[in-house]
Amino acid sequence: MAGQGGVVKSFVRHEGVAALYNQDNVDTDAIIPSREFTRVSKRGLADGLFGNLRYTDGRMPDPDFFLNRPGMDRASIIVSGQNFGCGSSREHAVWALVDYGFRAVIARSFGTIFYGNCIANGIVPVTLEENAHAALVGWIDYLPGLASVAVDLEDMIVDAGEARYAFELSGAHRRMLMNGESPIDVTLRDDDLLADFEASDRIARPWLYDVPGKRTSDSAPSGHD
Repeated sequence: MAGQGGVVKSFVRHEGVAALYNQDNVDTDAIIPSREFTRVSKRGLADGLFGNLRYTDGRMPDPDFFLNRPGMDRASIIVSGQNFGCGSSREHAVWALVDYGFRAVIARSFGTIFYGNCIANGIVPVTLEENAHAALVGWIDYLPGLASVAVDLEDMIVDAGEARYAFELSGAHRRMLMNGESPIDVTLRDDDLLADFEASDRIARPWLYDVPGKRTSDSAPSGHD
């Protein structure tokens, strides 16, 4: 989960080269195959991003794959199709995108769990309606490797050349992204409320806390001699 072993970058406005991968139902195993990770760390996953599609059998870059085309080494926004990130709850898929340098994914729709994992790790999942998406895809396809797109969370707008496309994001998700907060950070915002609840609950239900041999937060070792 975000917040453990890494810092979530805040996002207000980001402008970068858009990489077009206009495919539907891109699942998490395509984004990062299971053979590409053998650890839980978020670091070092960029090389495995789209590993089954990006490389030939000899682990050489496939020149026809979108990430290997000219200009894509500078890409920081992906534009894809319907149901991007479907298939599983594999958070490594989002970690790999972050490790590569992507800050936003623009699509027609997203896998539900993948969408939440994006929010938790500082990637903006932008959903565009059909006509706006088609216009954006056409513009990027006309300028491969050169199309600069901006995603703005203050105005909730995608800027692409002369065009502007509005999108929606819940208030809670928008705040998390703009503040660079993980779900753990959001919980800790209410740390005083949690402490007050525990204090009152200890009085109301002491048997839950006064268990012989049970280690509490007060009695746990501090780690210091």
